[in-house]
Amino acid sequence: MNLPSIRLYNTFTRRKEELRPLDDGVVRIYSCGPTVYRYVHIGNLRTFMLPDLLRRSLEYLGYKTEQVMNITDVGHLTDDTFDRGEDKMLVSARLENKSPEQIAAYYTAAFKDDVRKLGIRPADTYPHATDHIPQMIGLIEKLLEKGHAYEVEGTVYYDIASFPAYGRLSRNSTEKLIAGSRGEPDPRKRHPGDFTLWKAAGEHRLQVWPSPWGPGYPGWHIECSAMSMLLLGERFDIHTGGADNVFPHHEAEIAQSEAATGHRVVGTWLHGGLLMLSGARMAKSAGNFLRVTEIEEQGLDPLAFRYLALQAKYRAPLNFSVEGLEGADRALRHLRERVAEWSQNEGAEGLPVRTEWDMRFRDAIAEDLDFPRVMALVAELARSTVAPWTKAALLRDWDRVLGLDLGRTDFNQALPAGAEELIAEREKARAAKDFARSDRLREELKALGVSVVDRSIEK
Repeated sequence: MNLPSIRLYNTFTRRKEELRPLDDGVVRIYSCGPTVYRYVHIGNLRTFMLPDLLRRSLEYLGYKTEQVMNITDVGHLTDDTFDRGEDKMLVSARLENKSPEQIAAYYTAAFKDDVRKLGIRPADTYPHATDHIPQMIGLIEKLLEKGHAYEVEGTVYYDIASFPAYGRLSRNSTEKLIAGSRGEPDPRKRHPGDFTLWKAAGEHRLQVWPSPWGPGYPGWHIECSAMSMLLLGERFDIHTGGADNVFPHHEAEIAQSEAATGHRVVGTWLHGGLLMLSGARMAKSAGNFLRVTEIEEQGLDPLAFRYLALQAKYRAPLNFSVEGLEGADRALRHLRERVAEWSQNEGAEGLPVRTEWDMRFRDAIAEDLDFPRVMALVAELARSTVAPWTKAALLRDWDRVLGLDLGRTDFNQALPAGAEELIAEREKARAAKDFARSDRLREELKALGVSVVDRSIEK
């Protein structure tokens, strides 16, 4: 199949490489998904945008894609870097007085709703860790047989000394790992950097499975190795995740999968940059996060965040600010209005004109998903002397990749009868600092199906 080439930055080799799918014309992708113990935040969603943009770009260029994204509902510890702490699922179950299964079901549904709001298409398959315990046990048994793991008192550890390439993805050495160890190392480990494949269950633990080593539960890292190879095979094309997954998660995946199979499993490792807020990484553990629903509550389009994220290179950190988000919202609304306006002037443009612009778009997405270059091209097209109808047609076509809903035409919907008067009264009440009346009027508007939001976000 004669398809255009696409170059991607491979974290493993630290260089851009031409993508060469194992099956001609079909790209198989495994993406690290959410740990469903809390709501995802927009920093997480930026990470999940990466495989969405990758798939959309590949399909625009003529490839077929298959994406698997896991749902982690067991085994992700609060301190995964040093392999200790409590299971995040059980912490939430205790705090919310629910079962782990109830926690997982609720936050999985919330995750799928949130990605939909951001225009992220569903993965083809969402395997849950708790549904694949037998496969994980089988993989651990294979690692034990090959001398890459050892068991102590019902817990099975991976022996990093048995895998000389350990650290290649993250550029970590065993010396760095020892230097980075915090607190007293687990005395049962041969090396402080060894990580858990299967953990013996403590007393009163809620999620427990039988195993050859006694009752327990899987480690976080083994889950992705087992599920990715089960669903995509022992060799697949691309593995995606956030920059924070490089170590220890993806480093451990490589050690497990390659030690078990004896060969390289993932062709390209693709990592998205972190979302920064006031100079710090946006994270649930830090409490400095924003949900996509909070963007809606402020009267902003969730896709404004997608528009904002497209301005930055996917593997670079993105500095988030309220002002930037509001600016993106205005720009997106304006672009949609222009597309609607241009679409009314149906006409014809010479094929060479459309082809020239489309080739520039294809070149940009094929060069390591260069969306800042794409967005500059969008702005250039909008300012150009190209016929209006052609501009609209090109932008609607490119939106198959951008996912910005540029064909939307309902942005000037008429307000229900009486809504304008209530809005005017509410503005007067706010100006007079009569906030009780302002709140009552807000509820009246809500009853009419009108959501009124004061355009600001607490900083």
